[in-house]
Amino acid sequence: MKLYCFGESGNAYKVALALNLTGTPWQPVFVDFFNGETRRPEFRAINPMGEVPVLDTGTRILTQSGVILTEIAAMTGKLGGATPEDRAEILRWLFWDNHKLSTQIGTCRFLANFVPADKRPEGVIPFLQARLKASYTVLDDHLSTRDWIVGDGPTIADLSCCGYLYYPEPYGFSRADWPHIDRWLSRISALPQWQAPYDLMPGNPSDRA
Repeated sequence: MKLYCFGESGNAYKVALALNLTGTPWQPVFVDFFNGETRRPEFRAINPMGEVPVLDTGTRILTQSGVILTEIAAMTGKLGGATPEDRAEILRWLFWDNHKLSTQIGTCRFLANFVPADKRPEGVIPFLQARLKASYTVLDDHLSTRDWIVGDGPTIADLSCCGYLYYPEPYGFSRADWPHIDRWLSRISALPQWQAPYDLMPGNPSDRA
C-alpha cells in the first residue's frame, strides 16, 4: 500500500501508525504540502479534497483519516474492537477527535509554528488553546479509570486521538499537565512497531530551516 503523507501531518501519522502496528506492508509517498503540492491538479486528481492522508490500497483510493483507520481495522482484523458495542464506541471517539481534538490542535499548532508571527490572526491561538483545555480534560478524565480509550487493548480510537500529541512543536499542550494522558501516551509508544512522527514519515521542519 502507498500512503501519501508528510511528516508534519498528524492526520497522516494516525494512519501510518495503524499500518505499522497492524504489520501492514506500506510505503510513504512524500507530499510537499509546504510548497503547495496539495493544491496542484496532479494531487487533486488523487484527492479532490486536497488533503493528506491518502491511502492507495492497490484497488481503492481512501481519504480522510477516520475512514482510512476503520478500513485498516476491517482489512486486518486488528485494532477494531471486539464487539459491536466496542465498534460503536470507537466511532464515537473518532468523531469526537475529529471535531474536538485533532482539528483544533492541527490549526493551533500550524498557526503557532508554521505561520510567521505577523501573519497570525489575532486571538485565534489563545481561543483554540482554551477550547483544547476542555478537550484534554474530557480525555484525561476518561483515561483516569482505564488503560485504553475503548476496551482492554489499543484500537484505532487511541491512534486517532493520540496522533497530534506526540509532536514536539509547542502549541500549549504539556504531558506533565495531564497525568492520565501522559501514561496512555507512554503505553502507546511502548507498543511494538511504534515510531515517532518524524521517524515514520518523510518531511520535517528542519528540511525547510
